[in-house]
Amino acid sequence: MRSVTHKTRTPRTSGILLVFVCVAGIPALLASQGRGGQPPQSPRAAAPIDLTGNWVSIVSEDWRWRMVTPLKGDSASIPINAEARKIVDAWDPATDEAAGLQCRAYGAPAIMRVPGRLRITWQDDNTLQIETDAGTQTRLLRFGGQAPPSTPPSWQGYSLARWEPGLAAVRGGAGLGLGPRQGVRRRSLEVVTTNLSLGYLRKNGVPYSERTTLTEYFERFSEPDGAERLMVMTIVADPVYLAVPFVTTSDFKKEPDGSKWDPTPCSAR
Repeated sequence: MRSVTHKTRTPRTSGILLVFVCVAGIPALLASQGRGGQPPQSPRAAAPIDLTGNWVSIVSEDWRWRMVTPLKGDSASIPINAEARKIVDAWDPATDEAAGLQCRAYGAPAIMRVPGRLRITWQDDNTLQIETDAGTQTRLLRFGGQAPPSTPPSWQGYSLARWEPGLAAVRGGAGLGLGPRQGVRRRSLEVVTTNLSLGYLRKNGVPYSERTTLTEYFERFSEPDGAERLMVMTIVADPVYLAVPFVTTSDFKKEPDGSKWDPTPCSAR
């Protein structure tokens, strides 16, 4: 039988271990306090990518659902259930207009798919603002992990944002909405939106409910020709009307200025 020898740790060994543990903890302490013991940077100052500016939609797919109002009953590619099918088949734009609900297709789960322009600015150091000329909507992405207020649901809901950590950190821990993401790149913005009003994923009445959770990932990159692009992955999870989450990716191109900005009202048709 193999014998096991138990060695008593000397005070000197214990002291060395204590020093090692203290030193190992310094980087985490400094990260929580900011460099040099200073307060941590604001989300605006710490932004790994600059999403601000004027952007225009690039519609290279789903033309029939994005560039024109789809035909009544056309819910192809959206994983709706039987309850949603009833709403789709009963859709009537005149009813929405009479009720003042022309903006149902311009809520946060759908607005990034609506062709048009975005104007992204910092409202303050902790709030990124996205304006759309299509439907004249305004989204506020709030950093800091605040809980949604007890307010009525709205088209744009309540959005919490964070800059995604590096790859290793994401693999080891949960994000705001979906949990660990495998193979995610650095330099992404994650946004989770709740507190939404009932709306449409498409203008022809494909619904999402007030229980919807919207998760988005924003990434900026450069093309070989120097063009700046913005990519937004949108994940709509709705236990009421969707059998599984609905995932899309929308692309935008950076414009030099806002000279083509053209706000238009919501339309139900």
